[in-house]
Amino acid sequence: MKRIIILGDGMADEPIERLGGLTTIEAAATPSMDELARRGRSGVLSTVPAGFHPGSEIANLTILGYDVAKAFEGRGSLEAASIGIPIEDGEMVMRCNLVCVTPEGILKNHSAGHISTAEADELIKTLQAELGSEDVHFHTGVAYRHVLKLRGGDKRILCTPPHDVPGTPIAEIMITADVDEAIPTAKRLNDLILASQRVLANHPINQRRIAEGKDTANSIWPWSPGYRPSMDTLKDTYGVERGVVISAVDLIRGIGVLAGLRPITVEGATGLYNTNYEGKAAAAIQALRDGADFVFLHVEASDEAGHEGDVDLKIRTIEYLDRRILKPVMEAVDQMDEPVAIALLPDHPTPCAIRTHTARPVPFTIYVRGMEPDAVDHFSEQAALKGGYGALVGQEFMKALFLL
Repeated sequence: MKRIIILGDGMADEPIERLGGLTTIEAAATPSMDELARRGRSGVLSTVPAGFHPGSEIANLTILGYDVAKAFEGRGSLEAASIGIPIEDGEMVMRCNLVCVTPEGILKNHSAGHISTAEADELIKTLQAELGSEDVHFHTGVAYRHVLKLRGGDKRILCTPPHDVPGTPIAEIMITADVDEAIPTAKRLNDLILASQRVLANHPINQRRIAEGKDTANSIWPWSPGYRPSMDTLKDTYGVERGVVISAVDLIRGIGVLAGLRPITVEGATGLYNTNYEGKAAAAIQALRDGADFVFLHVEASDEAGHEGDVDLKIRTIEYLDRRILKPVMEAVDQMDEPVAIALLPDHPTPCAIRTHTARPVPFTIYVRGMEPDAVDHFSEQAALKGGYGALVGQEFMKALFLL
């Protein structure tokens, strides 16, 4: 049997007053999600273990069956794996956002107005030329998401994910040491943040963005530190022989690479509402036809809409996933000779009202041809509570998927 996980990042939400108390999933037109729920069995899944921040790195590692207390070594290390950046002994690696800070020192947004990769690459190269050294290395990722390596860094520092605190004065969220030994690392990183603002302030890319009425990328924001990770592959744990990962996000691709999955690049995949949904669906279908026994198909768009607090956009991204990814995948799977189990879920909620992640359990549905369905007749946060799988925690999701 083959298996495909279709993950709508941040798709879950809380009831929204202007939607009459519905969530964005409930308000969206999702005939394919509802059909999958009618055919299959649903439940809810806790993806964030106690004591961990509800980040996509934690939730997605959990969904894929990892014990994050053992496997997680910071978000930067996962993204470095996607880009192909080696992490040497003695090196600390961090996720490094390009962000927009107002003249008053307020963090306006975590994405520098969703800067393009081409623009960001020029800025990252400038930062490396101006601030890089034998011990400091900036590496270009995708859009606003980049990687910073620091030789001799101590990961025992307290960093704030920028998407959690839009509208906050950055003076209140600068990096601090969790132990005395990490004080030099915290100071070094804060110095780099302030130095980056001087370097980026008048960069031609930012001057052009100002002229075009766009937010600037006028500061770096490093966070989620770690060292080189050690993870078992999905072949080791679940017998996956030919798995693939499809995502526009380096974090997810990096998790896939470390899990032993082959990344597939889809032209036009952006991580935003305008991503190439059809291309992702086609790549997943072709991978299954070509012999892949496991596909992890990730769509970032709903999470970004949630971070923007844009209810209408988030509804639209959910409908896009339903119509432009899930529908063609279901139609193709129905025609395949070998059974293919389809699992659909978010990794965590990203409620529009608070514009950041929460640790609340997420709904999921699993379907494979011939299974006995439960009584759930549509896909939503509330409906899944009555599903046949009940409430699962952590690694129980992958175990359930691979018991089919």
